[in-house]
Amino acid sequence: MERTNQAGNDRATPEEFAAWLREQLERRGYDLRPRGGGQTRFAADSGIGQASISRMLRAQGVPETRVLETLADTLDLPLAEVLVAAGILTRDVLQAIRQQGPRTDPLTPEAAAEELGITDPQKVELFVSMTETLRKQRAENGEGHIAEN
Repeated sequence: MERTNQAGNDRATPEEFAAWLREQLERRGYDLRPRGGGQTRFAADSGIGQASISRMLRAQGVPETRVLETLADTLDLPLAEVLVAAGILTRDVLQAIRQQGPRTDPLTPEAAAEELGITDPQKVELFVSMTETLRKQRAENGEGHIAEN
């Protein structure tokens, strides 16, 4: 798919998404020519409104995520592929998410504060204190083991 968006931005544009969707539908036998009935048939098959399908194919914005999820289900495609095609995710971000493994070391309250962007020393101290209080309450209430990641 040829990129037509600004340099340095590898997110798909609405035009690229429209071309991708058109290709996906035609590949599955939906006739998208005028009076071909493909949009109407796909609307019935997917449960997505015909007006929404028309807007997507005319590159008039990107639909809500729930519509993209329905597209993925109806087209029998991974949702991640549809999110990349729609420009919601970039391939780089998707790859980073896929490569991210589970945490092997316990997350400390201090590390959690850092990951959340809490940098003020007093706020970090308050966050750590609150976390420890919640841990103690959980232990006293017998709510099982504390998650370590």
